[in-house]
Amino acid sequence: MSTPHSPIKVIDSHTGGEPTRIVIAGIPDLGGGSMAEQSRVFREKFDWLRSSVANEPRGHDAMVGALLLPPQDPQNLCGVIFFNNASTLPMCIHGTIGLAATLVHMGKISSGSHPIETPAGLVTITLNEDRTVSVTNVPCFRERAGVCIEVPGYGQITGDIAWGGNWFFLIEDQGPAIKRENITELQAFTSAVKNALAVHHVRSQSGEEIDHVECFGPPVDPTAADSKNFVLCPGNAYDRSPCGTGTSAKLACLFADGKIQPGQVWRQAGILDSVFSGTVVALDETTVIPTVSGRAWILGESIYCFDESDPLRHGIPSSI
Repeated sequence: MSTPHSPIKVIDSHTGGEPTRIVIAGIPDLGGGSMAEQSRVFREKFDWLRSSVANEPRGHDAMVGALLLPPQDPQNLCGVIFFNNASTLPMCIHGTIGLAATLVHMGKISSGSHPIETPAGLVTITLNEDRTVSVTNVPCFRERAGVCIEVPGYGQITGDIAWGGNWFFLIEDQGPAIKRENITELQAFTSAVKNALAVHHVRSQSGEEIDHVECFGPPVDPTAADSKNFVLCPGNAYDRSPCGTGTSAKLACLFADGKIQPGQVWRQAGILDSVFSGTVVALDETTVIPTVSGRAWILGESIYCFDESDPLRHGIPSSI
């Protein structure tokens, strides 16, 4: 357990409204190996740290945390493991943009492109002159199109299953309108869809849970964005940003449908109308490598104390 002699230090940022909390000191020994292997160790042995960082009273349901780790390959800049109020995440693009801003804030980088190891694979961050960050993601693809499920209270809902670094069920023009004033209704709808996916045993072909639900509708301003989304994340919090892995999954579906071409820019607005831009490079007829761009802002730095007399020093377990 952490003690006053091994403080946990964090740097907070937000990317398009979605928070990222990077743990830069006080990380336990995860045994080395790949980020996927270290993520498993973190999940199985050190969940108290995830809860301490992401859950109340220090965090909240929308908080996304990350561990800043040495890379396995010294040619890469660093490693990172993402987590939220529920568990670890294979990949997180808004968090990777936040990580880039954090590394700039720490004086670790100032320009250029840098490879970063994640549990989902190797990604690359590029610092742009306008202070945005571009993240070249892992290979992404649509696994199945037009999957129909019966959702209690909503009837038959049709969506695509796609990998964008996380698994998504993507829904177009169904359910409540994608408007900020409909957030409560959108949470109820997407939660019902996620529950229906579980009840009907709809999973990826490799058996993994589809734990993100993403709805799309028209943007508020068609001159600023091509689409607007609402994304329900694991733990049932909604993404305040346009969701980078969700944008990657959307790009893969658009490419599969012939609606975008390699190099064509797609502008994805989130529920708060912040915008990510994305392009793809085609690997074959079904698989693309997306690059998603956005900007993060540093919010502050903290050192966490763990008083042995505090029964909630390791966070309030999520009830979700």
